[in-house]
Amino acid sequence: MADHKKNWVVISDDDKGYPLNQFVIPSHYKDDVENILIPHGLIHDRIERLARDIAKDAEGELTACCILKGGHQFFADLMGKLKKCTNQAGHNLPLKLDFIKVKSYHNTASTGQVSISYTEAELVALKGKHLLLVEDIIDTGKTMVALLAKLKEYEPASVRVVSLLLKRTPLSNGYTPDYVGFEVPDHFLVGYALDYAETFRDLDHICVINENGKAKYAE
Repeated sequence: MADHKKNWVVISDDDKGYPLNQFVIPSHYKDDVENILIPHGLIHDRIERLARDIAKDAEGELTACCILKGGHQFFADLMGKLKKCTNQAGHNLPLKLDFIKVKSYHNTASTGQVSISYTEAELVALKGKHLLLVEDIIDTGKTMVALLAKLKEYEPASVRVVSLLLKRTPLSNGYTPDYVGFEVPDHFLVGYALDYAETFRDLDHICVINENGKAKYAE
């Protein structure tokens, strides 16, 4: 398998992003975010590259599993590009799509509790499949490690993980996905379907939420 461990875009801690007045954001969020860290167009360019890398490594039919809810936009855009890519033999990839809901957050803090929506029958059906888990962001890594441990009990042929974002945080357990879009500073990010208390999923860009936004939408 190709090594993509360091093949990602790194956004430094002192990166101030882009001013809000240089892009279009929903008017109801104009006072709730600090800056635009990753514009929508840049997200799509990076996803194109990730799709090509995944296709080159694919072994037979791929079952792509979207981790809901935050991963749904990334998943849709990645699948749209991946189905147009070819593997090393020059063939398009046979794709099956699946969805899994994993819950581990309450507002900005990880609860340490992980619940997985798959039924026992759905887990058993994973045996022998090549899985691609599609995640929006890896934060502490606890959620993904727990999910991988659970899935591997059911003997899939392979499991790879692609995450649009990898957060640089002292709370990380050291887990690194197979494919990463952007390594980002330790900020709470919203937009492009990443949420804060189920809000901001309708924001196209990835932004840093400010204290006003946290206070306004806190549950």
